[in-house]
Amino acid sequence: MAAWKDEQDARAQIKELVAQYYRDFTAPKKPFSEGDYIPYARRVFDEKEMCALTDAMLDFWLTTGRFTAQFEKDFAAFLGVRYAHLVNSGSSANLLAFAALTSPLLGERRIQRGDEVITVACAFPTTVAPIIQYGAVPVFVDVTVPQYNIDVSALESAYSEKTGAVMIAHTLGNPFDLRAVREFCDAHGLWLVEDNCDALGSQYTIGEKTAYTGTWGDIGTSSFYPPHHMTMGEGGCVYTDNPLLSKILLSMRDWGRDCVCPSGRDNACGHRFSGQFGMLPQGYDHKYVYSHLGFNLKATDLQAAIGCEQLKKFPEFIRRRQENWSRLRKILEPYQDRLILPEPAENSNPSWFGFLISVKPESGISRNHITGYLEAHGVQTRLLFSGNLILHPCFDAIRGTHAYRVAGALTQTDFIMRQSFWVGVYPGMTAEMIDYMGRIITEALTA
Repeated sequence: MAAWKDEQDARAQIKELVAQYYRDFTAPKKPFSEGDYIPYARRVFDEKEMCALTDAMLDFWLTTGRFTAQFEKDFAAFLGVRYAHLVNSGSSANLLAFAALTSPLLGERRIQRGDEVITVACAFPTTVAPIIQYGAVPVFVDVTVPQYNIDVSALESAYSEKTGAVMIAHTLGNPFDLRAVREFCDAHGLWLVEDNCDALGSQYTIGEKTAYTGTWGDIGTSSFYPPHHMTMGEGGCVYTDNPLLSKILLSMRDWGRDCVCPSGRDNACGHRFSGQFGMLPQGYDHKYVYSHLGFNLKATDLQAAIGCEQLKKFPEFIRRRQENWSRLRKILEPYQDRLILPEPAENSNPSWFGFLISVKPESGISRNHITGYLEAHGVQTRLLFSGNLILHPCFDAIRGTHAYRVAGALTQTDFIMRQSFWVGVYPGMTAEMIDYMGRIITEALTA
């Protein structure tokens, strides 16, 4: 049994044992060799995350606390925004972001049932689901290839007097045309929600300003699920520069309450029993006053502690993703007679989530042949999420109704659904893994 001088010394010794456990049992032990499985994504961490998690566990606070406050402060500083609120997933971040736009506090700009929101069908479902769940109407427009983002030439034709917002994602780290979308939203007085879950760390330039994706819109969202750019296991974040939106987001995240006291603290404002709210009695306890019909979407300090350490590594994660993406593209460039390779958006510096490939129909090679060959040789593949979301069973009950509408043909969306797939470039991949993956892809073209 260790001799502990005090709690601080005990924590230090416990964490050193955890660090040693990582070095002995968890750290990678052997280099890549052909035949080893290459997943599309994997957590990249070391003893620092495990020790931070241990520190939070020893606190046993379990809910939102000091590590959450630290992460929110550091994450906001990294992005260059005023407010960041940690939540339990990226999907919850999207739900919360859209829910905030329905708040009565927004007055005439509030999104109401029947209002329209421009988006794309070539998407992850939880970018679109909150629109429908709140009774608004998604308006689907097509995307472009090889950027795989919204076709901004379709925005004006998708617009109507009912349009209230645009809510779209940056695809696999590649920013959509933020200049055009931002100008469109400004011209029509629309909200812009950037689903930044697959693009954390990507940058975009308009004029002389360069900023991270997720910060150009009114609200940005991120995910910290294990495959993403950084991880907490589960977790997400919603962020904004708008103080009113921040207030609404925090209220809706925390049960819809009006009080902004941090968890575990009462009467920070000094007026807990002196206010008048709605039709409640004068002086009703402000801790139990609810200004919204909200949720409980908080993350825990256990997750936040991991995030604090991941954020320190994040610039290197971005560099490695960019390096891996460029290396794989160079390998595949000679095969552009059969493959459409991805292209970064103009004025962007992507933090790539994956490497997206489309098989040219005239090549005579099926996508399923290539993905099957890769999987058989230990290279994990993924499709571009839903491909075309409105063709999925979740739309069966509303297909042919006014619950959504399509503006123009979804030609490229359907092309991606049939011809496209992607492989990973996560920062734990070595040059040897990228080279092997490139070789297997090229073999699949002739196998």
